[in-house]
Amino acid sequence: MITQNPIVLSAEQVAAWLGLSRSTLAKMRLSGAGPSYSKLGRRVVYRPEDIEAWVTSNRYCSTSEYGSAHE
Repeated sequence: MITQNPIVLSAEQVAAWLGLSRSTLAKMRLSGAGPSYSKLGRRVVYRPEDIEAWVTSNRYCSTSEYGSAHE
């Protein structure tokens, strides 16, 4: 998919990388639940390191752990 280390990824690339739809990613931006992003004009872009940090910060070992993290 990504052959080099790009500075930024498009919303489409991130959605594909995470296995999400573009619509889900957009809803996550609205609610603040998704990874950090930047706007370049009208274009939404993500830094790969922000995606990796967001994935790491959403790691859980059990479903009960997830519930207590969001209270």
